Amino acid sequence: ALEKKVVKSRVGEKVSLPCCHEIPSSESLHKYRVYWQKNVTDVVLAYSEGNMIFRHERYQNRTEMDLWNLTLWISPVEILDNGSYQCVVQRNSVVVCDKTIILIVTADFSKPNIMAEVSADSCESTEMVITCSSHGGFPKPKISGALNNMSVEWNASWVSMSNLSPYNVTGKLMLNVTKDVNVTCSVEYDGFAKSTSLLLKKTNNCIVPPVPPPYNVITASIIIVITFILAITLAARYLPRHVCSHCCKRQDSVGVKESMKAPVSSKGTAETSSV
Repeated sequence: ALEKKVVKSRVGEKVSLPCCHEIPSSESLHKYRVYWQKNVTDVVLAYSEGNMIFRHERYQNRTEMDLWNLTLWISPVEILDNGSYQCVVQRNSVVVCDKTIILIVTADFSKPNIMAEVSADSCESTEMVITCSSHGGFPKPKISGALNNMSVEWNASWVSMSNLSPYNVTGKLMLNVTKDVNVTCSVEYDGFAKSTSLLLKKTNNCIVPPVPPPYNVITASIIIVITFILAITLAARYLPRHVCSHCCKRQDSVGVKESMKAPVSSKGTAETSSV
């Protein structure tokens, strides 16, 4: 079985892919043929009798090979470099070794951007559409999140020109917010992660109107008010007549008394004068 080794690198870095043979100090590269190829069919670099006889145009000015341990160096690494590489060494037309190396390339995603859009609002709750997006990374990521440290599942979608192109990822979440809540969005790719958090506040803190009193309370209150008004009306009509008639009776009695006293007074005067 062919020996396989996994090498990881990020876009823009310099990476080394080790071969399976080292030229002895007593020999030179002139006795060997060395082939570095990608995905079996594409030759990256080839040496024969100590001289480079081929280099793929996509690797121009980005590759070099160590002339003793036959390590292939690639710099700067690109997303398209992701894949399987094979180092084949021949001596006198006999295969000395054949080794496969898997190069896994990653490109950092942007920091996730969280946006919240209110779709409906009321005193009790606020309905929001939460969108989390990140772009420019590789390989295809996974998007995850949490609400107040409780895991949630995003409805995710990805956009990429090809399987060896940067990815843009967008996740959506429908929330019914009844109180302030902290939402976290994480984009994970090949052991790396980028995260962002956002505090969502319930927007409408309106005052709930007071509950009206029961029907029987309203009815009793109306009866009391009507009774009070009738009492005032009757009192206003009755009291003036009663007071007036009482005053008239008092005036009549006073007049009678005065008329009775007058003759007595005149009689006394007459008696005095006769004496």
